[in-house]
Amino acid sequence: MVKTRRSSRAAARATPRISPPVGTTSPRRGWNWQMLAASAALAAAMVWAYWPTWCKLASSWHNQPDYSHGFLVVPFAAYFLWARRDRFPGAAGRFAWPGLVLVLLSLGLRFVSAHYYLEQIDGWSIPLWAAGLVWAFGGRRMLWWTLPAVVFLLFMVPLPFRVERWVSLPLQTVATKLSAWTLQFLGQAALPVGHTIYLDKVSVPLEVERACSGLRIFVGILALAFAYLVLVRQTWWEKVILLVSVFPIAIAANVTRIVATGLLYRYVSEEAGKKFSHDAAGLAMVALAAAMFAVVVWYLRRLFPALEPVDIKAVVRERLHETS
Repeated sequence: MVKTRRSSRAAARATPRISPPVGTTSPRRGWNWQMLAASAALAAAMVWAYWPTWCKLASSWHNQPDYSHGFLVVPFAAYFLWARRDRFPGAAGRFAWPGLVLVLLSLGLRFVSAHYYLEQIDGWSIPLWAAGLVWAFGGRRMLWWTLPAVVFLLFMVPLPFRVERWVSLPLQTVATKLSAWTLQFLGQAALPVGHTIYLDKVSVPLEVERACSGLRIFVGILALAFAYLVLVRQTWWEKVILLVSVFPIAIAANVTRIVATGLLYRYVSEEAGKKFSHDAAGLAMVALAAAMFAVVVWYLRRLFPALEPVDIKAVVRERLHETS
């Protein structure tokens, strides 16, 4: 018996092991029916528990022009997953307990939101809950794959009033001064006082209200830049440049709206200026800002074109072969 065991061990050692080809990975185990049932039950519980939150968010998207883009956030997040389907890592096949910690943390945020009447925290707990669900039933690799779509869900939640005011006031001040300077550059007598621009031969001053601060354009272009960086591979410094360009683009688009409104006040009528500023200008300036962002992307590609490595030896060998 001892000789047989030794001979079998020697034969096992002598037998060559077949290794997988280079560049391939072993297949990961998928979900079983218990995991699928549990994840489906938790997803259904999420829809039921967050239904009042979804209704409040939809009401904010409908009633607040600065957050009307919220209706597009979830479809775009789903599109991110579809666009990155070639990088799908597969399910881990076992339950990851750290994901449950994120789910419990999201429940804690909901408790804090209900106790202190902070609706924004309730909305922010949705991406955290989704991340915990993916981590628990899909594994860490699937969490990293879905992370851009999960983070993008934050754009659907309105900012708290203090944060919104903290962001809007500087945008409002800069937009007022730059708009008055642009009107003066165009030959108009424009005097900025606070957040008001007084125009010559116009009885009603041009008020740059908080709704006209450019927050809507800023949030929209920031979401567009985030989507572009997710879908298109860029170097880290190119990503930094594109993110930094969001602020001046939003300012330029908003100044364009205010200047156009002031010119309508001056040469058409006050009613035409108000109608343009509150009706058509919102979506038009978001489209203009998107076009400006596309110009920045185009210029960045032209300034730093992608270079392909060339094998000098192969080129010389090919040239010698052609001459011979």
